[in-house]
Amino acid sequence: MAIYREILTPYNLARANATLAFVEVGNREKPFGTGQIDSFGSSYYLWTKVLIFIIHRLTYGLDYEGNVCGSSHRHRDLTQLELRYWLNPNQVYESGLKDGETTLANARTICLLDCPEPSDDTLSWVCDYPDGEIRLKMDDWIDRNYDYFEFLTPEMRNSSLQLQGPCYPLIFPTVNVYWSCQYIARASNSSLRHWEQMGGVSIQEDMIIDKSIRRSVNSRASVLKRYVADVGKSWPVLIVCGGLVPLFLSIVWLLLIRHFVAAMPWITVVLFNTLLISVTIFYYLKAGWIGDDAVTPIIGEHDPYIHVYGRELTHVRIVALLMTFISAVAILTSIAIIRRILMATSVLKVAAKVIGEVQALIIFPAIPYAMLAIFYMFWLSAALHLFSSGQVVENNCNNTNCCAYDLALKKVNCEHCCGYSIRYTPHITVAIFFHLFGCYWATQFFIVSSATVIAGSVASYYWAQGEEEASPEIPFLPVFASMKRLARYNLGSVALGSLVVSFVESVRFILEAIRRRTKVSGTRPDHWLGRMCNYTSRGCLKSVEWTIKSANRNAYIMIAITGKRFCKSSAIATELIRNNIMRIGKVNVIGDVILFLGKLCVSLFSALFGFLMLDSHKYRSSHNKVSSPLLPVLACWALGYVVATLFFAVVEMSIDTIILSFCQDSEENEGTAQHAPSLLLETLGSNHEEEVTDDRFHTV
Repeated sequence: MAIYREILTPYNLARANATLAFVEVGNREKPFGTGQIDSFGSSYYLWTKVLIFIIHRLTYGLDYEGNVCGSSHRHRDLTQLELRYWLNPNQVYESGLKDGETTLANARTICLLDCPEPSDDTLSWVCDYPDGEIRLKMDDWIDRNYDYFEFLTPEMRNSSLQLQGPCYPLIFPTVNVYWSCQYIARASNSSLRHWEQMGGVSIQEDMIIDKSIRRSVNSRASVLKRYVADVGKSWPVLIVCGGLVPLFLSIVWLLLIRHFVAAMPWITVVLFNTLLISVTIFYYLKAGWIGDDAVTPIIGEHDPYIHVYGRELTHVRIVALLMTFISAVAILTSIAIIRRILMATSVLKVAAKVIGEVQALIIFPAIPYAMLAIFYMFWLSAALHLFSSGQVVENNCNNTNCCAYDLALKKVNCEHCCGYSIRYTPHITVAIFFHLFGCYWATQFFIVSSATVIAGSVASYYWAQGEEEASPEIPFLPVFASMKRLARYNLGSVALGSLVVSFVESVRFILEAIRRRTKVSGTRPDHWLGRMCNYTSRGCLKSVEWTIKSANRNAYIMIAITGKRFCKSSAIATELIRNNIMRIGKVNVIGDVILFLGKLCVSLFSALFGFLMLDSHKYRSSHNKVSSPLLPVLACWALGYVVATLFFAVVEMSIDTIILSFCQDSEENEGTAQHAPSLLLETLGSNHEEEVTDDRFHTV
């Protein structure tokens, strides 16, 4: 809760007469506004205001007073002023020098409505916020293009000519680059001439003034904040493309495989390759390699001769190349498995038979889907709070010259003139990593819980074959009985298995991050033994992760079948698979491939629909523009894959449960399954007979 206190002061929604909600920035409380918050509508309005402030904190910068641009504050209303502008060009220049003591964070900045442009025939000025003797309202100051030089006293004019404010000359053109006014290193000749004729101090003009701001805007921290803000801005896209679209497509896919099982493998393979190529083409469009719709850091209209590049464009191009490689491999792989697709049909027929008998299986995934959707809403809200948290504090710049005219004190002030920055404490970083780990663990838990319930339902169907009194119970009761068993006996096993997978995945991610950092810093082991250990450890960890995932999946099935604890069920499943490896592998591998391609089809369609929604005017305008569609599209893809996994687990777990039940049934009855349906005997029995005839293995 200490983290959230850096953003929101406590408020009580239960009190009917609560009148004020504040946002804490640094050590100051800033009001959002007044109004009753005793109803759901008012609470939603307050939550929306909080979300807007968080997005502003991640997207826009701070002015020299420590205020977030684009937000309302107690002493100054900056609601319309979203752009950060550096007043003193010499401070910007000095911050770009390698041996200089000035940093861009200490350069004097204010928030503007639009980026100013120098005049062609006279010298224009950008003046500080009106205060003291300058009795202008903020709206009048904006209408005057931030220029009140004519109202200055001789003393103020003299300090302005020394680049100490309150007014500063407009010498360089600027362009809106990610809501910061980027200097363009080509001074206006007429403005510079007027400035020199007035006796102004020398102004440095060089490419350094351009690179300094660009380097700050493209820093890793700034890019990460914009990516997180993109997710916050595009939350309607996430709801539609990450929730509703994959829900609809998954249900349609289950219905199609129920009624058109013979055609579904072919449809899935063709649709997968088509969607993969379509998503790749969209990345090429955003990378600028096709058409002229590339991701650009420049917001709004600008001079077409000005080209500014950002990290976001580089990231999109990297993903475009990666998607090209994946598409080529996918097409070649699809061609290679054409002859084996017919084998998948026989496996899917078994699952279709089960779905037809246990009809509640199609409806059941909606329960974990709803629970996971609610969890993701809270998780995303908390993630935005965490990434936007931190304390606004004044920088320490005692060794630099940051003197500026203070309109309230009526003199040049060299104290407390440093800029402000958002400081993040180490516990926030730890909280962010724990938050991400918790998301992965919770996702695995919901998916595994759903799979265990499905496995229990299918196992009930399998072992009820031949029992006359059990047949009437098959349509719905097995699902609810399996849910009851999970809640009463197996939640601990499910939580343990999902935790093990999450922990191994996290360790592998951390080691991979360390490897990449050592690669960038040039500290990779040069000796062949060190490189071999590096690659061996990565391969071993990847193998351990795959083995644990596979063992967990089969363990959950045996938990549903036998009701034993996690470790014992895992041992039983491993023994069954080892004794029937040829029978399971030959029948099950291609079926798993088709199901995996089906999940990718749903997720890729979600990503494609996300591209189309983000390409609308709402997310291309200056106010709501996303810096890059990369992270929202990847989020839609990931959410779509999770939703598809929940629903496709009906088919996937049906196949695996029936096969393991068949193997256990065969072992318990001396090689002859007593409870297997006829369709399963035709599929697995025939394969078994062929393998024995060909002497490929012998059963004990």
